[in-house]
Amino acid sequence: MERKRTRTPHPELPKVDAQHQKSSYNILAIDPATHCGWATSRTVYGVWDLTAKRDESAGMRLIRLRSKMHEVINSEKINLVVFERPGGQFKGAIIVQSELQGQIKVVCEDLGINYRAYSSKEMKVKATGKGNAGKPAMIAAAHCLLQYPGKNDNEADALWLLELAKSEYK
Repeated sequence: MERKRTRTPHPELPKVDAQHQKSSYNILAIDPATHCGWATSRTVYGVWDLTAKRDESAGMRLIRLRSKMHEVINSEKINLVVFERPGGQFKGAIIVQSELQGQIKVVCEDLGINYRAYSSKEMKVKATGKGNAGKPAMIAAAHCLLQYPGKNDNEADALWLLELAKSEYK
C-alpha cells in the first residue's frame, strides 16, 4: 500500500510569533558526511562515525545515520531537522553527502518531521560574514561567538546550522 504524503518540506515552515518562540521547534542540525556533525543545542552535539567497517557494504553508512537520527529524534523530541546541502568540488564527497541527505529526508518524511537544507555559503556568512570562509575560520567563529570549546569542523558546522535555524524559526 502506497502512503500518501500531504506534508510539504521547508519553504512552507511557519514563522513563529514571539509568544511561542521558546517551545515551537526542537531542532536537530546535521552536517552530513562520513564523520557526521550533529547538534540539538549548544551543549548537546557531537560527531557520528558512519564509516563502513571491514566486510560491510557502503550502505552501512546510511543505516548508521538512520539509526542515530531515530535515537536523537526520539530522545530529544525533535520536530525540525536542518542540514547542509551537498556542494564543493570533490565528486566523491558530493556523492556521499547526497546519499546521506536522501536518508535524512526519508527519515523526516517517514516520521512527519519538517526539514530544511542550508548551503555552506549561508552557514559561512552566518558564522564569519564571508561566504568563502575556511574550516579554521568557522571553528574560530564558533569558539568566539558560540563558546564552542572543541576543534572539530563537523561539530562547528552543525552548531552553525543550528544557529541558522534558530534565527529563522525561533
